[in-house]
Amino acid sequence: MASSERDAPAQPVNPYTAAGVDTAAGDLAVELMKSAVRRTHGPEVLGGVGGFAGLFDASAFKAYDKPLLATSTDGVGTKVAIAQAIDKHDTIGQDLVGMVVDDIVVVGAKPLFMTDYIACGKVFPERIADIVRGIAAGCAETGTALVGGETAEHPGLLGVNDYDVAGAATGIVEASRTLGAERVRDGDAVLALASSGLHSNGYSLVRHIVAGAGIQYGDNAADLGTTWGEALLEPTRLYTQPLLRLIAETGDAVHALSHVTGGGIAANLARVLPQGTWVEVDRSTWSPPTVFRVLAELGGLDLESTEGTWNLGIGFLAVVAAEKAEAAASALAGVGIATWQVGVVRGGDRPAGDPWEQGAKGVDGGAVRLVGAYADHTAR
Repeated sequence: MASSERDAPAQPVNPYTAAGVDTAAGDLAVELMKSAVRRTHGPEVLGGVGGFAGLFDASAFKAYDKPLLATSTDGVGTKVAIAQAIDKHDTIGQDLVGMVVDDIVVVGAKPLFMTDYIACGKVFPERIADIVRGIAAGCAETGTALVGGETAEHPGLLGVNDYDVAGAATGIVEASRTLGAERVRDGDAVLALASSGLHSNGYSLVRHIVAGAGIQYGDNAADLGTTWGEALLEPTRLYTQPLLRLIAETGDAVHALSHVTGGGIAANLARVLPQGTWVEVDRSTWSPPTVFRVLAELGGLDLESTEGTWNLGIGFLAVVAAEKAEAAASALAGVGIATWQVGVVRGGDRPAGDPWEQGAKGVDGGAVRLVGAYADHTAR
């Protein structure tokens, strides 16, 4: 080694980098995602990307008589473990938008903006950018501006390849147009909107079943037509724009909406029904898709025992005026969402028999139970 090389002064070490936090990698991740984020911005978004706070012009609120802001926050859950296992991160963002923004439309609100939060053990810029690009794509599809976010590197708390994602969104609805249990009437029809698969719920059970069977996520799943990992990462269907159009086109026909997430079909429908009403959801009106049947069989479970965990093919429920049910189902089918009637809202004494689901998530609403047997898997 030449003397000049040997005697050159050592480069100063950034103590934060030495502690495991790479701020340069975080900056690169922002650069990689900026164009996708900007595509969600309309003229209402001020300040661009990178500010301490996102700015949204609320002048449009003046057009409302009594504007109500709707807000929701959620994450993706343990589905991210599968994304990490097969190193595929471009669909998790859509799952996050589905879990957050599609909760807002339940009250009839139009989403305005969303922020996201990613915690990771180490920032890999392309990985973070893939996640945020997925969030941005979901925001664009739902008409939501992605106005800000945060990526936090937590070495020592999370493993190098570990991350979790969460988000929050805000929407707006005219007070007189808010959907909910107070609009529901005896005789209303309950429509089911098909899911794209598991969405983002029940993945702890999914992972338990797959691990117990000794399956790797890269293994081929013959019944599912792809690898296990790819099949289980099928992104969540987004319902916001089709449902907002349905509400606008059918006037007062849509009375309540229910997003089928954690807790399953019965618990989530019960939350949007008034006290004293009940619905029997008829299993014979649909057939749970193959992914649910394969997982249940692999885990030695019957489908009925998973009803409080998985959506079993129903991602949303709409309670609509009976005379508009057929038109509503047709409108949703016209934009690619298979929709069918699964029940009718009733008042008065409930039938005896199997237990009813009531009081879910702290809401003392109506009562719901699933009845009958599922249709043969070739029927739908």
